Amino acid sequence: MKTIVLTGDSGALGGTIAQLLLEREYKVIGISRRENDTVKKLKDKFKERYIHIGFDLEKVNEIPELYLNHLKPLGPLYGLVNNSAYAYDDIVTNAKYEELLRMFNINFFSGVMLTKYVIRDMILHGTKGSIVHISSVSAHTGYKGLSMYAASKGALEAFSKTVAREWGEKGIRSNCVAPGFMETPMSERLSEEQKERIYRRTSLKEPTDLRSVAETVVFLLSEESKSITGTTIMVDSGTL
Repeated sequence: MKTIVLTGDSGALGGTIAQLLLEREYKVIGISRRENDTVKKLKDKFKERYIHIGFDLEKVNEIPELYLNHLKPLGPLYGLVNNSAYAYDDIVTNAKYEELLRMFNINFFSGVMLTKYVIRDMILHGTKGSIVHISSVSAHTGYKGLSMYAASKGALEAFSKTVAREWGEKGIRSNCVAPGFMETPMSERLSEEQKERIYRRTSLKEPTDLRSVAETVVFLLSEESKSITGTTIMVDSGTL
């Protein structure tokens, strides 16, 4: 049974990814700050194959202890999905360093440090594993108020590409999935008019399907994608 570490498992996308992985006989270690209804339902349904760890990924300096005390004993680890995200939306002339630091800690630095320890675990056990980072369409297409958020996701994509180059000879793959705007709690701050403007920029004229994004993540973790690494797959309803 292959073990996957998944951050942000309490969110809409994270919960969907976890559900699909568990249905396909993976073992999932979910990491997020809260144990909400999504987490409780997964624990009740999948019992010992789903483990939730309460951890605030803003605390990047505590990730070594997270790995040594909680993740390593549950290994060997086959995959990592860096899905957790924090959106600090504003124009750059209003930038606040504290909010920027929080966003980069959650969106980028925590992913770097988790990747470090998961790859070390893979090397230790000789595992040919897969790492998937959740990016965003905003790293590729400009949206007003998202320049700083896009920067955090763009950094993740650049990191992923070189990780793929560094560790490919060990059979370790690294890819990104860049979703478009989905109907999730993160998008609830947008008005209907704002949403419609965003959807009109897509080829399909509709929000990105949550399950479609999750299925792409599961595919990149699977053996069916064994020759795919160092790339970003756009799942964004064809954003123009």
